[in-house]
Amino acid sequence: MARIWEEVETDSGEVSRYRRHGNGRGFVAPGAMVDATAFLDERSYVEKGARVGARAFIGAGSWIESGATVGVGAFIGANVRVGADARIGAGARLGSHSRIGSDVTISPGMRVPSDERIASGSVVRHPHEHPTAA
Repeated sequence: MARIWEEVETDSGEVSRYRRHGNGRGFVAPGAMVDATAFLDERSYVEKGARVGARAFIGAGSWIESGATVGVGAFIGANVRVGADARIGAGARLGSHSRIGSDVTISPGMRVPSDERIASGSVVRHPHEHPTAA
């Protein structure tokens, strides 16, 4: 019989439970909603209350925090952290090693370069626009 839940222990000793997503085998916490057509690399995590839309791609080592939303067809590169309650629009592309703060809004179709840091509360509306706090 296959295991339904995987348990992961943090450095502080807290144990979290995750199920594996059918497309890519990424970790999905109870209460997270991930579309069946989304791809989650086997080393990616989606936390409770987060949502990942159809045909989205979540790269290796990326972490989607609680309450965040990743839109339809969005691309999240490797080792990206998407903060709590962030909203990544449909078709947006986040380069590898980026850090997206909590409550950030990235509009549909926007591109965030690799290694970029977007401060909490920022809004990215147009290409080449410097993110601004809300």
